[in-house]
Amino acid sequence: MRLNSAVPAAIIGSGNIGTDLMIKVLRNARHLKMGAMVGIDPNSDGLARAARMGVATTHEGIDGLVSLPGFGDIRIAFDATSAGAHARHNEVLQKHGIKVIDLTPAAIGPYTVPVVNLDDHLDAGNINMVTCGGQATIPIVAAISRVVPVKYAEIVASISSKSAGPGTRANIDEFTETTSRALEVVGGAQVGKAIIVLNPAEPPLLMRDTVYCLAEPGDQAAIERSIEEMVASVNAYVPGYRLKQRVQFDLIPESAPANVPGIGLSSGLKVSVFIQVEGAAHYLPAYAGNLDIMTSAALACAERLAETRLLPKAA
Repeated sequence: MRLNSAVPAAIIGSGNIGTDLMIKVLRNARHLKMGAMVGIDPNSDGLARAARMGVATTHEGIDGLVSLPGFGDIRIAFDATSAGAHARHNEVLQKHGIKVIDLTPAAIGPYTVPVVNLDDHLDAGNINMVTCGGQATIPIVAAISRVVPVKYAEIVASISSKSAGPGTRANIDEFTETTSRALEVVGGAQVGKAIIVLNPAEPPLLMRDTVYCLAEPGDQAAIERSIEEMVASVNAYVPGYRLKQRVQFDLIPESAPANVPGIGLSSGLKVSVFIQVEGAAHYLPAYAGNLDIMTSAALACAERLAETRLLPKAA
């Protein structure tokens, strides 16, 4: 099936994320095949690797993609550039009826986390992959909110400074704004807050994500089971995703309420969850779990999209 009916996909952005995603498509995809790798630096390692692997390339950006002989066959395009560049890329791609998977924080399309709400957005022309921190933590907030209402969710994404390239650094504001909003829209929290930490430690540390939720009091065993089930679901497409330790619970009584940002004095059940994300080291180092979870989530979305919307149905 892969050779005869796989859906051609283009990757825009030949940096770390785009190159890692290309290798995942070439090695692991069941319903996709590489149609083109697009960059703007003719000397980028990503374009050189793509050419060696027999993938069509262009260093002339979106205009170069449109000019490629095989452009008419492209059905899905991943954008791994920047929030600022994505607006024009999306405009061009939508005119040609190409499904867009946005790995930038531009948030033109609906926020999408595969294990939470992918099936709700398969017909959208553009789906947004939120952020690395969002992909790692929104499933946890959603797992809690499907058991008890979540008043407040705060996440801290700690990543190695070495894994934060120019695109990540340029989009810090978009990261915090997009992730905070998605914690509410997708995760189900009444109020969301996101913090990112670039850790310069040597040797580089694996990605760590801390999730703090203030929820209504409820069945702690049920909440823990829900979180563990969600972690297993994410682990199915991000093998390095795991709980670092058991879920922690603290009851905040009405007699001693906590001052919660955006809410004020509030009581309830504090749920603390600690996640570690180790990368698959396809192209990036294992410590770059923040990038690996984005490419893995994007590939999971594209595979589902190809399987359910773009491949011919069996007779």
